[in-house]
Amino acid sequence: MAAAEDRGEADGVTRRGAAVRGDARSRRGVAVEADALTRRFGEQLALDGVSFRIAPGEAFGLLGPNGAGKTTFIRCLTGALLPSGGVVRVDGVSPARDPAAVRAQLGFVAETSRLYGELRVSSFLGFCAGARGLTGPARRQAIERVVERFSLGEVEKRLVGHLSKGFQQRVSLAQAFLTDPPLVIVDEPTGGLDPVQQDEVRSLLRSLRGERTLLLCTHDLPEARLLTERVAVLNRGRLVTVGPTEKTLAGDPLALFRTGAAA
Repeated sequence: MAAAEDRGEADGVTRRGAAVRGDARSRRGVAVEADALTRRFGEQLALDGVSFRIAPGEAFGLLGPNGAGKTTFIRCLTGALLPSGGVVRVDGVSPARDPAAVRAQLGFVAETSRLYGELRVSSFLGFCAGARGLTGPARRQAIERVVERFSLGEVEKRLVGHLSKGFQQRVSLAQAFLTDPPLVIVDEPTGGLDPVQQDEVRSLLRSLRGERTLLLCTHDLPEARLLTERVAVLNRGRLVTVGPTEKTLAGDPLALFRTGAAA
């Protein structure tokens, strides 16, 4: 019975995803859907029945104060954590059931760049490409594509550890695009960058809107306004609200972040 119900839910997600794609034919990307997603760590409830949907090709923000549950949501979405209840799906596939299939569809830029400072930029990108199964001409072409896309040509032969934080963030973004994924997850992309570097990274992310699904996790409200179309706000693991960015963040958006906000 459970398997039949799961197939029925998956069929429903597929039909809804097809409808959205029909309304936005020029867009690329995949749908992401959370349905009553729950995650406990002992007595702590990190995610409490969170439900929302991201349309294919949508630039979507996941907002909230520190400890709101954003990182836990990402870890469930990428298959690094199993939900305690509910489900999250990427293009109708649950990472709990088929994590490899989900990971093949996403690129991830972590809050703290996980880079190997002792490698040259080209070697680091080659390592990442190989780890994702790219070999031969496909590997070379993927590296050339992201080097051009993220303007890394002038630093391609330099050690990653000798680059500015802005260029290191570009390298981090570039590795996420090696397989041209339909879903890109970016966690606090401009933390620790100076204003010029922030503007460069935001311009790069803004250029991605509409060509793939973008999930931006941040507590930077101006950044969310600039880069996203819709947002969901989490607080203490609960979904406070979800809706169009400008409408949701109008008035006093900090009220959504304050302790005790209603779900």
